[in-house]
Amino acid sequence: MPNLETALKDALAIDGAFGVALVDYNSGLALGSLGNSPDFDLNIAAAAITDVVRAKLRALEMLSLHQEALEDMLITLSGQYHVVRPMTAQSGQGIFLYLALDRARANLALARHQMKLIEQSLEL
Repeated sequence: MPNLETALKDALAIDGAFGVALVDYNSGLALGSLGNSPDFDLNIAAAAITDVVRAKLRALEMLSLHQEALEDMLITLSGQYHVVRPMTAQSGQGIFLYLALDRARANLALARHQMKLIEQSLEL
């Protein structure tokens, strides 16, 4: 089972990835992050994407979709993909993985699959 550092390195190794963070959605703080783009502030991105995650969770609650689990969220920009993957293990409740990808270099289906594997194997 990979630890946080290994999981972040594995996520950053996904084709097209330029930033990854493990984020606490109660506080919006990145518990760990790794990136290779000087123009992309992962701490700001983590705090901002937390609002999106909270809004989606509120929407699920308002729609009484309690039987549905949020597997992942995808935001597409003209040049980037942003993937959010909530942790499903009991020890990871309230935490999500956030991955930023260069759209021209990324294979979205493969990135989502790799994020799922990382999320499932990560021990906190």
